[in-house]
Order: sequence, then C-alpha cells, then structure tokens
Amino acid sequence: MDNAQTHSLKDASNPSLLEDINRLSPTPKEGHFDELRGKSAALLPEWQTFFESLGPSGLSDLDQRTQELNRQIRDNGITYNVYADEFGPQRPWSVDLFPLLISPDSWQKIQSGVLQRARLLEAIMADVYGPQNLLKEGWIPPALIHGHPGYLRSMHGVDLKDRKYLHIMAFDLARAPDGSWSVLSQRTQAPSGLGYLLENRNLIARQFPKAYELMQIAPLANAYRDLIDALKLESPAGANAHIALLTPGPYNETYFEHAYLARYLGLTLVEGGDLTVRDQHLFLKTVRGLEPVHILLKRLDDEFLDPLELRSDSTLGVPGLLQVIRAGNVVLANAPGSAFLESPALLGFLPSISERLLNEKVQLPAMDTWWCGERAALEAAIPNLGHSAIKPTFPNGTGHQSYESTLGCDLNQAQLDEWVGRITRQPDEHTVQTYIPLAQMPTWLNAFNLNDASLIEPHSYMLRVFALSDGSNSWQVLPGGLARIASTDSGIASMQRGGSSADVWVQSPQPSQEQGQQPQHPMQIPEKVMRKRLVTSRAAENLYWFGRYTERSENILRLAKLYLENINSEYTPSRSLWSWLENLCHYYGLVPEGVPSNFDQSDMRHRIFERTLIDSLNASDSVTSVGYNLNAMKRTASNVRERLSPEQWSTINHCIEQFQSDCHKANTFNDFSASLAIDALNGASSCLAAITGAQTDRMTRDDGWQLLSIGRHIERLAFLTNALDSAIVSGLLNNPNADSSGYTALLNLFDSTITFHAQHQQSREIAPLISLLVMDDENPRSLAWVSKALRARLSKLAGTERNNPDELTRSVINLLDYDQYTLSTADGFGNLSNLRNCLSNCSQSAWNVSDAISARYFNLIHSNEYSFQM
Repeated sequence: MDNAQTHSLKDASNPSLLEDINRLSPTPKEGHFDELRGKSAALLPEWQTFFESLGPSGLSDLDQRTQELNRQIRDNGITYNVYADEFGPQRPWSVDLFPLLISPDSWQKIQSGVLQRARLLEAIMADVYGPQNLLKEGWIPPALIHGHPGYLRSMHGVDLKDRKYLHIMAFDLARAPDGSWSVLSQRTQAPSGLGYLLENRNLIARQFPKAYELMQIAPLANAYRDLIDALKLESPAGANAHIALLTPGPYNETYFEHAYLARYLGLTLVEGGDLTVRDQHLFLKTVRGLEPVHILLKRLDDEFLDPLELRSDSTLGVPGLLQVIRAGNVVLANAPGSAFLESPALLGFLPSISERLLNEKVQLPAMDTWWCGERAALEAAIPNLGHSAIKPTFPNGTGHQSYESTLGCDLNQAQLDEWVGRITRQPDEHTVQTYIPLAQMPTWLNAFNLNDASLIEPHSYMLRVFALSDGSNSWQVLPGGLARIASTDSGIASMQRGGSSADVWVQSPQPSQEQGQQPQHPMQIPEKVMRKRLVTSRAAENLYWFGRYTERSENILRLAKLYLENINSEYTPSRSLWSWLENLCHYYGLVPEGVPSNFDQSDMRHRIFERTLIDSLNASDSVTSVGYNLNAMKRTASNVRERLSPEQWSTINHCIEQFQSDCHKANTFNDFSASLAIDALNGASSCLAAITGAQTDRMTRDDGWQLLSIGRHIERLAFLTNALDSAIVSGLLNNPNADSSGYTALLNLFDSTITFHAQHQQSREIAPLISLLVMDDENPRSLAWVSKALRARLSKLAGTERNNPDELTRSVINLLDYDQYTLSTADGFGNLSNLRNCLSNCSQSAWNVSDAISARYFNLIHSNEYSFQM
C-alpha cells in the first residue's frame, strides 16, 4: 500500500471520515444507480449511519476485518462449486465485506410487489393445472405452457387438497438508474440462496455488530420458522410431521447450502436413494426400518424427481414419487410442474394476467419483455436488440435451442445481424428483454498488494429476494436477501461466472427481536411427539466408513512414523524389526510391492524403500497412502456434512491441507527429508486426535454414532491383530532381552509405551507384553478392550442387553474368556501358536462383523426385519 493510501486510512479515524469515504470511493459509471449516494453527491442516510458506527478506527481496520471474514469462510467450510467432483478442489464462497443497505421505504415497495407476485404465480399454477381458463381465453399462448418441458401433464387435474403449489419463490430484482426496482427473473423449481444468505448474515453481522444493532436490521429467523410451521399445517401429521430435504448429493454446486439448511432447520437431509415408495406413501430407509416422510423440501429440478414418469435416466429421484403426490400423501415444496413459470417469456404476459386473476395492476413491474413467438412482439423486439438482453425461452438441453443469454450492447453490427436471422428463423425459442445498467453498490477492496487502487469500488449487483409460505393462503417476504455482485463490467451478476455476494440489510422501522427472545406461553406450545433423530442407511454407511478411515489413517500414520524413526535412529535396526516394518508397509499399501528393502546396506539402492515411503505419503496412485486415507475420510464425512459441527469439518480440511503442504516440503527438490516427513506425520497426528475427540465428544450417541464407533473398533481390531501376528512371524519377540528394539517398536505401534512402563517398568518378558496388548480390558489399545467395546456397541445398536447379546454381538470373540498364561506360553517349537490362533479368530470375527453390518444395516438384505408403519 502506497503512502497516499496509508495516509488516507489514518485520516479516516478522525472527524473527516465522510470526506475520506468520498475521496476513496469513485462515483459509478454514468447510467448506474449509486447505492452509496443515490442521486446526490452526499452519502445516503443509511450509509452515513453505517460508516459512522465503525468507531474511531474508521476505515483503517477494514482490511483486518476482511481477513477475519475470509478466515471464517474457510473455517466454516462455506463452498460454492461450479463443477464439483469427487476429487476436484472446492471453491470457497465469496462474500463482500459491505452489506447492501435497503431503507424501510424502499423495502416496503419491494415487499408489496413480491407478495403480489407470489399470489399471482400461485393463482397461475392453480389455473394451468386446473381449469386452464388462461389458455382458453388467450391470456397465455398455449405454446409457452404446453411447449415448455417444465409443464408436467401428469400433474394436470391433481387435487392438492387445499395445499399450496408454491411455498418458496425467489425473484431477481434490478434497480434502474432512477432508483425504481424491476423484476428480471423468477425461480420456483428449487430456488437457491436461502442457506447462503443466512451464512452471509452471520458473517457480516459479526464484523459490524454496532452498526447491525444501531440500524435496527430486521432479523431473518422468524421467516424460516414460519415456513416450517406453514408446511406442517398442510400435512395431516401436523406438528409431528417428518420433514426431509431432498438434495442431489455432495457433488452438487450448492451442497453446502443443503447441509446447512438441514442442520439449521432440523430436517433430515436425504438423497433419492434414501427414499422409497410403498403403497402410495413415501418412506425413508433407515437402519431401523422404513419411516414415513410427510413433507419433502426439494433442492432438485423437477425433471429428475421421478425416473418412472420423468427422466428415465435420473438416479437422483424417487421412483413413484409423482404417484404419492397425486394421492395427496406427501407435501412437496414446491409442487412439481412450476418450471414454466421461470421462462422469461412469461414476464411479458403477467401484467394482463394480474388484472384477470387478481383484479390488480402489477405493483413491481418487470423489464419490458417480448416473446418473439408472437409476430407483433417480434417486430417490436428486433429494433431494440442493440440495447436488450436475448434470452432462451426454454431451458437449455431440453430439445430446444441451447444458448447463453447475450447482451445486445456487447455485439457488433455483424453479430446483431446474425442474431436477427436466428430469431427470425426460430422466433419461439427467443425472448428479448430490455436491458438497463445494473445499480452499483460499494465493495471493499483489500488494500494489501494493490497499487494506486481505490479502496471502495462500485460494482454492479442483482438482488434476489424470497417469498416464503407462512399460512394457508399467504406468504411473507424474507426481510433481506442475497445480493449477487458482478465480478467484471459485463453487467451480468452470476456466482457461476466468478461473481461475489453480499449480505442484505433491511432497516426495520421498529426495534426487532430475534427468534427465541420471547418465550411462548405454556398454553401456546403444541403437544409434540419426541422424535429420535433418524439415521438413513446411506448416512449410516458413510458414518461407518468415516470411523474406519479415521482409524485407518491413524494406524498407518503411526506405522509410517515408526518406520522412519527406526530407520534413522542411532541404533541399527535388527533384521527382524526391519522385516516386520517393511512387510507391514507393503501390506497396508504405504509402499508398492517390488521396492527393494533397506536392509542390504551394501546395495547402492539401500535408501530406495525409505525415499519411496516419503514420496508416497500423500500419493494417490498405486498406494493407499496416508494422504489417500485422509481424503477418503473427508469424502465420507462430506456425505454426512449436516451431522458435523463447523469446527469438526474445519479440522478435517485443515488436517488435509496442512499434510499436503508439509509433504511437499519434505519432497522439495527430491530431497525426501525424513525429519520433515516425520514433522508432517506429527502434524497430521495432532489433527487426527482433534477429529477423534470431536467424534467422541461432539456427536449424539444415536445409531449413526454407534456405527461410526463400530467402524473404528473393527478397523483397530483388524490392524492390531495383524501387526501382532506379523511380529510373531517375523521373530520380533524371539529374544527381547538380547534385542529390545522390536519389543519397544511393538509397544509404540500399539500406542501403549507409557502404560507399559508404568505397570511393568523396563521388563522385556513376553507375559507382561501379552497381558497389556491382548488381555488388559482397561487399555483402549488392547485387543480385549477393543473386542469388549465392539460387543457393547453392537449390543446397543441391536437394542439388546449385554447379558443377552444377539447373534452378531456373540460373533465377536470375548478375549477375557481366554487364559492369559496359555496365550503367552510358547509351544515345543518356541512358537506362540495359541496366541496366533487367538489373533486369527479375532481378525476373522472383525471381518465377519463388517460383512454382517453391511448386509443388515446398509444393503438391507434381511428384509424380514425391514418393516414399516403407516
């Protein structure tokens, strides 16, 4: 930052703050409405109040606030992925430091107009899927409805039994140069943004708490609560209705929002495969059987909802779902078939339709819109192409012409002539809408690393507001919204094109109170049935593998660290210790097969094994490395994101990012530094300890947690039994008094060194070792403790008493039934054959339990146990 900028920031803390703001914020380009100053040179009152509330520091600490904001976004794991895939990087959510401020008068106009449009769209849905008077009387061209792929003939005539078609609607608004608001588009299928705007509010209100309180910003929470209550009123189950949120899955671009809303609203987050239809009712597949779903909040486009009646190739929907809707046995928000309302062509017909259906003039107008399928509209639109937006009438990829919306002002004369030809040849496919320069709001530019840049820069934005159901025939407008900020001068505000977002602050004329500050009178609290949190089979399987991959990562991390520490110690490892460690590294995929051993010191290649191990710590090809398992842990966790706290998710991300960075340092210039590799492993070990602690202390002990814990114990039991058996085969314990390195290494791998020394001091006898590692039911790393804990978890999951276990619980060996002396005694050949047999039985029982768990709770093979209640 240059001296002039530094001087300006220092000056901003004195009474000349407003002068500095004027100096640091250029006026928007001509033709744009200025949200900072309006139509005059002075700051608007709301912005003056906002900046004055910054306190003595003024603008000088806004860079620090920006850094804190970005850190919070990373810690909360807020993402928006344009093309999300299993291995692709996640794109952090982008939000500007400044909120968009809307005065009470301006908001009143928006609110009235949006509420009227909500009533209008509901009335259109009722007519189009009912008597169709609008089509018969010519208020809407039939081609716009029947020709639209979003019109579902299978929903025509369906009796919704006094339920709404539309519960959530979004409207994209633009502010004209004269300050008036106009509608650009409307979203009714599965409008996005309700979760992101909540996070934006939490983030920005935290940065400006004084301004938020002083300006009396209207709260958001009540509208969400009213939406849930309104949905329950439409369900026969009433207050006890089970609500699920249907998501396309973790690779969807807005999956963060789905998980966030499910957690915030207390809904069950489900994918299509979690649901099934039986006897025209919708059910959720859980580890306890089928549970009815009464209300489905969908974040899925209509065409994917039911592969039996809509897209046959859809794997995201539920076969038979439309039949359940037609039978009136589920409330769907929103009802299928509303996609035709999103066509820009319909906007031009809404003013006359409003007078026909509501007997009211439209309060919040749309941009002048011409559907070129009508000759008169075509003739009016062609001369206006140069200052209009050309939009597809129908959605892309549906058998209609596919193209991106285009601004005529960006085209030269030859390109305009080409568009005229395209529109004339296929007029139905094109809609022309008047374009106005979007209003511009102030955004804060982080002053670091900028040269001669203004610190407050105007950027074009588009405002998305939401109408939410709050009763049988009414809606409310969420007091705020999502401002989408254009990243360039293109005039298009789109998150998919790299844009940013901003919180929207609506000033309330009266002091507001957040949800929960006014307790209900006891007589007003409806009686509710206490419902245990449901665990879907998919969530259960992911939690199970979340536990397994966490434990597996810890185990192989400790193994890799043990190898590197021993190979680089001052004592030369024995052949048996070397053989044991390298065999385990091969077995668990830390080093590919065929890499020569480090033991042959005379061979010039004697460092290849060590170098390969270091090089492979974060590899994903040919090895199941530490990094591979950490990422597998993250993938399973992402599938149950709604069950994890933000801190837990942040720790998982930090663990992987830090491990990748540390491994890169260890491999820089092909140095393969053992010390740096050990540092990387130590760092990951600390993070895994935090992740394990969160699993233990921050998660509810429901069926999902039981399966997570079972997964960990199965993985631990299998690893420890294999490690101990391999140690016996390698001769690691043949003569521990003469060579104690193997004895010590085994204790280290079992993470039991401190406990052993406390109990047995410096003993190197076999019996104490077997006592601690196998028989001690108070040592969480002993086989007896793990098997006992595994039996307890299985018994809890099955709902049986410990003294009366089910067959699956009994299949886990109870090591306390074994004779300790027998296990620690060698046979006539000097082998610990009894111990090896015991270890083999333990290992086999662990894998048998794993198979049985999959069959019973994930694959649902035991159909006789899979019942349901209506």
